[in-house]
Amino acid sequence: MSIPIPSAPYTISGFEDLQQEWEWTERYPRQPEILKYANHVADRFDLRRDIMFGARVISAKWHEKKQIWHIETSTRNQISAQFCIMATGCLSSPNIPKFRGLKTFRGDIFHTGLWPDQHVNFANKSVAILGTGSSGIQVIPEIAKDAKRLYVFQRTANYVVPAHNRPLNSKEVSYIKENYSKLRANARQTYSGNIFETGGPSALAVSNDERSREYEERWQMGGLCFMAAYEDLQVSPEANETAAQFIRNKIKEEVNDINVAQLLSPKNLFGCKRLCVASGYYETFNRKNVNLIDVSETPIDCITPNGVSVDSKEFKVDTIVLATGFDAMTGALKKIDIAGIGNLKLKEKWQDGPRTYLGLTTTGFPNFFTITGPGSPSVLTNMIPSVEQHVEWVSECIRFVMSRGLKQIVASSPAENGWMEHANDLAEKSLRSTCLSWYLGSNVPGKPRVFMPYIGGVPIYVEKCENVVADGYFGFEMS
Repeated sequence: MSIPIPSAPYTISGFEDLQQEWEWTERYPRQPEILKYANHVADRFDLRRDIMFGARVISAKWHEKKQIWHIETSTRNQISAQFCIMATGCLSSPNIPKFRGLKTFRGDIFHTGLWPDQHVNFANKSVAILGTGSSGIQVIPEIAKDAKRLYVFQRTANYVVPAHNRPLNSKEVSYIKENYSKLRANARQTYSGNIFETGGPSALAVSNDERSREYEERWQMGGLCFMAAYEDLQVSPEANETAAQFIRNKIKEEVNDINVAQLLSPKNLFGCKRLCVASGYYETFNRKNVNLIDVSETPIDCITPNGVSVDSKEFKVDTIVLATGFDAMTGALKKIDIAGIGNLKLKEKWQDGPRTYLGLTTTGFPNFFTITGPGSPSVLTNMIPSVEQHVEWVSECIRFVMSRGLKQIVASSPAENGWMEHANDLAEKSLRSTCLSWYLGSNVPGKPRVFMPYIGGVPIYVEKCENVVADGYFGFEMS
């Protein structure tokens, strides 16, 4: 079905000695270990000499006459370059809702996407956490262990599968090192870039018992392999409901209070929002110090100096944790003043939603590339192979341009229009686009409702990117 080691492909490929000298300690490495790996790679290849720390890019503008990009940073550095690659991240711009009274709160406020480096002590404190998406469901069980009282404010119940995180044993570590090449090659052949096998074409083509066994096996395995149980889970509402009901039944088994279990049971389609993975999430609501506050029909009124007000009732707390997600895929780019041909602003071009060619380039912005940008599989995949595929493609494209003495390459309007039509057609056929989610930008007020990632899967996407190159960079104009 899948290897029981999700951390296996979560390293940089292409350097055999690096792969052999590094060892993950858990199925799902925690932040300190991931940071340790990042520092190890930076030291190993002396990368810090090429990194400008403590500087934020505030503008990137194309100079048409000189055919170069001018970059300006918050530290007043001026940089000129022939090519501009935006590797700003899909989930790097925190979404902080404008709750009335937020600035009046007297206690500490944390956002899960802006967590401080130092330890946060919740002992003997009353805590409110706003949001139950991916980051919320991960921190809720941890905060509940220490807090005197934890209020969980939930607008939308989400599907959560267990992580079953644990230390890796020596045999598993050896298996990873011996099979890195095979594992990576296999990952690139799967829909999501993960090493999952499907349980079959359709959840409806097997008996109830067989389907239940498949779901149970994946539940016990833990992690995102549950999404790959059957190929039609994101196409057929009837098939989708079988997976949804399985998880709802699990919630009823794990949560003691039937009313709380009902509130935690999602009503939307399985997988139309990001599937969450956590340890002990549902069981946390059996703790006496945890209260679930439903704000689906009665939203939060405001933040008071002493807590959170819902329907004129104040919940007094010492600390507020905002697990309110991100301005996904476009937020970080729109924070930068990016201007292309004719001083066309990227914000203006994308005011009705992002438009790209292959998720890598956008018309009107020469020599400008986005890594895992909108219009690419990105957030629907294992990000490491997706990032590497983009980096390899962009690197080869730049070599192509420079080796021929060309000055610029830019996507044509017909190519961009064709790609967007193709991507939108695929999205409309999938159940993922049927509910309000950050895939559509619905978590950010005023953001255009456009399904941003490419839903065709990794193999199809990679093939299309390769075909563009094989056809002499079809869809691009060069000079």
